[in-house]
Amino acid sequence: MKNIFPFGILSLMLFAACTQQAAITLENPLAEERTDEVIVFSREEIAAKITLQEGKLPVFKNGEKTIPSQVDDLDSDGTWDEVVLLVDMKASETIEATIELVAESDYPKVEKRTNLRLGIAQVDGTYKEVDKYKAIPVSEPFKIIAQGEGVTWENEKIAFRIYFDCRNVKDLFGKRKPVMVADDVHTAAIHDYHVLNDWGMDVLHCGSSLGSGGIALMRNDSLIRLGSTDVYEYQKIVEGPIRSVFDLKYSGWDVDGEEMEAVERITIYPGKYWFESDVTVYGCSETDQIVTGIVTSQLKKEPFRFDAANFTCIGTHDVQSLNNDELGMAVIVPKTEAGKIGRTTNINWFKEGVKTVPEKNFSHVISETYYIGQKCKDTQAAKHYFFSVWGLDKDQWKTEDGFREYITDEAKKFSAPIQKL
Repeated sequence: MKNIFPFGILSLMLFAACTQQAAITLENPLAEERTDEVIVFSREEIAAKITLQEGKLPVFKNGEKTIPSQVDDLDSDGTWDEVVLLVDMKASETIEATIELVAESDYPKVEKRTNLRLGIAQVDGTYKEVDKYKAIPVSEPFKIIAQGEGVTWENEKIAFRIYFDCRNVKDLFGKRKPVMVADDVHTAAIHDYHVLNDWGMDVLHCGSSLGSGGIALMRNDSLIRLGSTDVYEYQKIVEGPIRSVFDLKYSGWDVDGEEMEAVERITIYPGKYWFESDVTVYGCSETDQIVTGIVTSQLKKEPFRFDAANFTCIGTHDVQSLNNDELGMAVIVPKTEAGKIGRTTNINWFKEGVKTVPEKNFSHVISETYYIGQKCKDTQAAKHYFFSVWGLDKDQWKTEDGFREYITDEAKKFSAPIQKL
């Protein structure tokens, strides 16, 4: 006997089936292989493909293979906002993938390849990790309260840190093997990170420079460091296997007599020798420029600059690490936003009497820095990428040409993102 379903019931069955799986196409527009590429989907993009369900999360598959992914709640409202995928794609490859919904308890596990850490010193000598914390106000005596002196973010290739005090200088650790180190700094596992360990070491001398990507504002050709603000706050946004994101929030920033606010959102991904920075300054004028830069205190060769795809790059490469070997650092910003490129004086302002932090021989006046400006649009974020490579990691990083080749390749990828169809 033939089964006959009423049209309404059949439609509901077909609709229910459709909501369980949807198709998506990923296309590499470059005739180049791409490894560890991150693709971000908003909740709205996923909802346009598949009907979302309470208690279920989207999983992507390429045939029978599950694509590594991470679901992020960026505004902490209890509902996820974005999904990030991690894919490898061949030159000009197109991947036909599917989206399926699974229970939260069945969401696939992914190898952890990014990490964040702000550990606050406890009375027993240990460090407690926190997701949100305010630094000591600049009106109080200087004191180091954080593990490794600040916030550390890393992937398996490299680690960065920023001092969680009025110095607000970025520093970096070179790595010799793919390990996470932020949790172990200033513990028995990594007691002294200034000497060469089997995992690597602190490779950068910062002084009173901007270090490895510190932030300043240029106004009337003067550089004002983003530091010594009334409030300096760390806020973890998400820490996951495929990306980790956090905000550094500042208020009471004295810029030429004006009180301003700023937020820097930093993101790090697996497999990359760079981090992404989105800087928003509230109250800046059209003539102001957001500035980031690179310490030059150990530099003997001239720094370099060039354009690659849609980006302008400045950088250095020299035997300039604290291990007396090759270290390369660079910043790239969109060409359309690139501003002044310059180099500060090498004067040691601390010796001249500008002693902001005597305990650290630190002067708030920026020196020994090669920098690039970027258009500052009030309340709109300016994006840049900071790169760093260490010669002890692999042979490609021993030459400036090898470093520049990597920067150029990454700039091409930023300029031609993987297409979501």
